[in-house]
Amino acid sequence: MSELFDFRTGPLLEVEGLDVLYGHGSARRHALRGATFYLNAGEKIGIIGETGSGKSTLARAILGLVKPATGRVRLGGRLLTQLNAKQWRDLRRRGTLQYIFQDPLRSMDPDVTVAETLAEPLLIRGSIARDDVERRVSEHLRQVNLDPEVLPSYPGELSGGQRQRVAIARALIAEPRLLILDEPVSALDSANRVQVLQLLGRQRSSEVGMLFISHDLGSVAGLTDRIVVMRRGEIVEIGSTSSVTNNPQHPYTKLLVGSAPTLASGALDRRRRDALRAELRSA
Repeated sequence: MSELFDFRTGPLLEVEGLDVLYGHGSARRHALRGATFYLNAGEKIGIIGETGSGKSTLARAILGLVKPATGRVRLGGRLLTQLNAKQWRDLRRRGTLQYIFQDPLRSMDPDVTVAETLAEPLLIRGSIARDDVERRVSEHLRQVNLDPEVLPSYPGELSGGQRQRVAIARALIAEPRLLILDEPVSALDSANRVQVLQLLGRQRSSEVGMLFISHDLGSVAGLTDRIVVMRRGEIVEIGSTSSVTNNPQHPYTKLLVGSAPTLASGALDRRRRDALRAELRSA
């Protein structure tokens, strides 16, 4: 599978004119329409939008979990939209793409310990000595600020914050090129949310690109280099995080920024918010 990709030149990820439709016959509707953007190696991008905006559909299309009606997805120059089922299985076994769920319990076997969960990506790849597996498991556990005492624990014995950190460690131990995080902190309480966001903010690699999917612009603004804003299945604004948060152009982006009290622009007053909503309804 490695010969299919060239990570040395060009963007890490390219999404071009991606359309996804759900339903059948006259009930078919666009869940995603004409999505186009790129992600460089080492870059962090936030995919922002409310529920139903198409951001999770975009992630699933990139991961090959839904088939786009039109458009292309390239990773390392290779067309993912041309991979067959066997090639997708090989790619996932290599760990090149990793996906972190909003609720890590969805991706964890309740009968598998933390130690086994973290070792699994390395063992699937093969040709790794047992001592090396144990060393790398311990290293990645430390990276996410977890004590080795959790290694024999099962997912149900961990707190939500601990489970999410285990999920992050498992994704990183696979040495991915692309890491997609779907609402990684929305299911956590405020204390764990801060800890996980700080952890993700420290993750820097010149090779790994990250996509943060979130409905909350404020929670990812401090993590990302660029922001992609989605509404009703379409990308309505793309720009550097600073330009989007300090000088939003689209009315919907202005609403998102004005609704995030942690951002420098501050909250919108009611009159301005109502005016922007009226503008969106007439668009």
